[in-house]
Amino acid sequence: MLRSTLSAAAVVLFTLAPGVHAGDRYTLDPTHTYPSFEISHLGFSTQRGRFNETSGSIVLDRAGKALSADIRIRAASVDTGLAKLEDHLRNADFFHADKHPEIRFIGSWARFDGDRPVELSGEFTLLGVTRPLTLTISHFQCGVHPKTKKDVCGADASATIKRSDYGMTYGVPAIGDEVRLLIQVEAVKD
Repeated sequence: MLRSTLSAAAVVLFTLAPGVHAGDRYTLDPTHTYPSFEISHLGFSTQRGRFNETSGSIVLDRAGKALSADIRIRAASVDTGLAKLEDHLRNADFFHADKHPEIRFIGSWARFDGDRPVELSGEFTLLGVTRPLTLTISHFQCGVHPKTKKDVCGADASATIKRSDYGMTYGVPAIGDEVRLLIQVEAVKD
């Protein structure tokens, strides 16, 4: 459930929202971007999962202190390490992946501390429901990749959502309503 919610949130693909602002465009590196989630299981433990398929881009203008992103996550790519659980998470009780194949975050407004973004606000869509969401950016770095020699930006971002706000109510409250979303992302400059 938490994984389902995280997938939706995060869920974590970056696809540029066209025309939001000037800046450098970066395409998401799907081999280094894995939105994940954490959710309480009966109060006994924290269950974790991730999504294996993300795509998208970001646009960064440090001088103008602007950041935008369009993050797309394939709901059916949920991965918990347990095939039976993943099948359940893909069905109508949770992500309903056949009806709602994509979880999406469109970030359009950022708060900066100096030249580093620390928050990105926008809209998160899960199960066809769109609500405001702000990602907290705990780490952000840009530079030249030592191997590829390409310009890369990377970040760690997080947020907490209530899955019931998106219509995902199966198992609440035994299976937590609050889901912590975590997104590790790397993107390569176009």
